[in-house]
Amino acid sequence: MNRAILMGRLTRDPEVRYSSGERSMAIARYTLAVDRGFKRGGDSSEQTADFIPCVAFDKAGEFAERYFRQGMRVLISGRIQTGSYTNKEGQKVYTTEVIIDTQEFADSKGASDSGNNYHASTRPSPASASTDGFMNIPDGVDDEGLPFN
Repeated sequence: MNRAILMGRLTRDPEVRYSSGERSMAIARYTLAVDRGFKRGGDSSEQTADFIPCVAFDKAGEFAERYFRQGMRVLISGRIQTGSYTNKEGQKVYTTEVIIDTQEFADSKGASDSGNNYHASTRPSPASASTDGFMNIPDGVDDEGLPFN
């Protein structure tokens, strides 16, 4: 079974390109900084996060382009894909990335830690829930871009 579930912060805004051909498709690439949760020894200068490259296709790619911004905390699930290619210098380069199946916001709207370049997500805060238990979609968000349509 090849399954990865990660929660981390976007290191920068997603980079989105569109495929050419009969059916154009969004391909969003972004990197998640995933905290390791521990430090080895007493060296505080050692890296305490892993930087995981992620790729979202089609509607998921469009969603990432529209709503994800640098510093946001997101939760993704997908599969790990490895590959290799030969670069211009003739050296073999190995790649590893997560091909995203699902992605969602991991913070509530307006949540941020001090110092982060966090942009508000589209997920409504629990305070905006109506009396029937459902949350209202904020103004300015069309429901076509939401992942569960």
